[in-house]
Amino acid sequence: MSVGSTGPVGGTPASVPQDPYALVRTRGYLKLLLVAAAVGFPVCAVAFGFLALVHELEPLIYKDLPRALGFTGTPLWWPVPMLVVAGLLVGLTVRYLPGHGGHEPADGLALRGAPPLSALPGVVLAALASLSFGAVLGPEAPLIALGGGLAAGAARLLGRGATSQAVAAVGAAGSFAAVSALLGSPLLGAFLLMEVSGLGGPMLGMLLVPGLLAAGIGALVFTGLGDWTGLGTYSLALHDFPKAAQPTVPEFGWALVIGVAAAFLAAGVQRLSLFLKDRVVRHRVPATMVMGLVVGALAVLFAGTTGKPATEMLSSGQSALGSLFRDSAGYSVAALLLLIACKGLAYCASLSAFRGGPIFPALFLGAAGGVVLAHLPGLSLTAAFAMGVGAMCVAMLRLPMTSVLLATLLLGSSGLTVMPLVIVAVVVSYVGALRLTLATGEAAPAPHAA
Repeated sequence: MSVGSTGPVGGTPASVPQDPYALVRTRGYLKLLLVAAAVGFPVCAVAFGFLALVHELEPLIYKDLPRALGFTGTPLWWPVPMLVVAGLLVGLTVRYLPGHGGHEPADGLALRGAPPLSALPGVVLAALASLSFGAVLGPEAPLIALGGGLAAGAARLLGRGATSQAVAAVGAAGSFAAVSALLGSPLLGAFLLMEVSGLGGPMLGMLLVPGLLAAGIGALVFTGLGDWTGLGTYSLALHDFPKAAQPTVPEFGWALVIGVAAAFLAAGVQRLSLFLKDRVVRHRVPATMVMGLVVGALAVLFAGTTGKPATEMLSSGQSALGSLFRDSAGYSVAALLLLIACKGLAYCASLSAFRGGPIFPALFLGAAGGVVLAHLPGLSLTAAFAMGVGAMCVAMLRLPMTSVLLATLLLGSSGLTVMPLVIVAVVVSYVGALRLTLATGEAAPAPHAA
């Protein structure tokens, strides 16, 4: 399996433009598509199994285990020892296993190429210990690493003598398929890959086609396994949203406010998480346990103050997004502000030491902030929710197109109605986040090619 070279061949002078689509007409590219299709099935089956395991372990740790130990319910203090244990497991995995448990989530979401197969056990163990025990991170980064590593390894086995470019393309397709199934849309995965890779023109198309093929197959795998097992697809999806009203002039004003607020909140999260990460790496195991203690203590503070379960503050918030919208009347403004403060600080601690992705907690924080602002005049709940999601997503990830699509597709037809508001909030937040980053003398996070 060889995809050839795009440089001058056959003595053609370098100054003569080459046909950018010549690669697509080669047998090597057809083999690349076949390999991408072939690896889409097993890669997405493994990704489904990983998400199902995380989903099953969470209630096992926070509901079944306390009862098995003789408690009538989950004690208020339970998250503290659980997250300290998680810190011990993650710290040991990061320090001693190959691959260091995957990339540092405080550095943002990046596609730096598929990890070797030897690194995947550490990636899985660190992610399971982080996500199942309640660290405030999402599953997208481990899925990207797992999908890319498995796909690249399969490409080496299926295509003996495959070029490094072909293996990298199949690895990117595996990552693409896994994260697209999680986000619930190959379209979202395509924009994510496009913006993170920084490619454009014909080269982008040639990279996206194998990924789209693998993502389409992966969506079938997730749907089939979800129906067969009765567990669902674990994809990001919200249902039963009321029909949104057309945007109003005051709501465009609120879009500016939400964009600026998200930029400042994200800058605070990033600076604090990087500050903590610099200290965690010096004493990996004990410092990760301390960060687990911090997350657990914040969960106890939230639960003890509001009377709500600590699990509503823990974890990524992916499954809680829908209930946050539907049950927003059950939260007082004070409880929502405490939720944002506790989850935001736990997010910083988790980014600094644990292993997972930064997307879903950012979405939850933006959504919760929007729900708070919806109590003020001139702003509807649906519009505030969507603008908060998009603005916080772009402020953390620096991916404007992906953030707009994520916030609007998440709400179905209502998302399309409020899309103009989301675009304004995302643009303001994006510019504000970049200006805040550069104002401190830090380098703006740059996407890394897959």
